[in-house]
Amino acid sequence: MGRPLRIEYAGAHYHVTARGNEQKDVFKSQKDREKFLSYMESATVRYGAVIHTWCLMSK
Repeated sequence: MGRPLRIEYAGAHYHVTARGNEQKDVFKSQKDREKFLSYMESATVRYGAVIHTWCLMSK
């Protein structure tokens, strides 16, 4: 069963997390990390998102 829809409202701040299956690394290489950051950048332009901070961690 999927989770309930997130409640959204103007001016809200959201904490977004992602983990790999079985606590494995999400990024296999530095190139993967850099590609993800380019996706984040394009999303801010496309959707007008404001990212205050982020952290790309490994185990």
